[in-house]
Amino acid sequence: MKYAVIQAHRGEFRLVLMCRALQVSRSGFYAWAKREPKSCTPEEQRLRVEIRSIHRKSGRTYGSPRVHQELRARAIRCSKKRVERLMREEAIRAKKKRRLRSTTDSNHSHPVAPNLLERRFAVGEVGGVNRVWIGDITYVPTREGWPYLAVVLDFASRRWWAGR
Repeated sequence: MKYAVIQAHRGEFRLVLMCRALQVSRSGFYAWAKREPKSCTPEEQRLRVEIRSIHRKSGRTYGSPRVHQELRARAIRCSKKRVERLMREEAIRAKKKRRLRSTTDSNHSHPVAPNLLERRFAVGEVGGVNRVWIGDITYVPTREGWPYLAVVLDFASRRWWAGR
């Protein structure tokens, strides 16, 4: 990886300075540059296809241990390290399970609010606009975290009273 960075910036900076900054030898860089790129064997290509197939069929939830286990079940012999390497090279990663956030605490000593509606949900029974407001709160999973959405509605008109 360090050698690839040096190769990419060779025209911008002096080779000696880049090798010193990345703590590699110039002879090591030249030996790396002289080597032919590693070609993939047909066996390895088939293995990559199998790994992609297993990963896709699992709903992208299998990591390298379970992919390796599935390969063994299909009578395909290879090491765990090889599966790890191929998955890393193909940028195949398992989806992490999202933690379910608990939002209700029913074990408390607070008094229970009275049921003022008493299951009268018809608009005519509640007495018109701005008499009964209803609300709810929910957490929405995003990449940044768990922001919440709180909504208050007028029961009769179904108009938003508030939302944040």
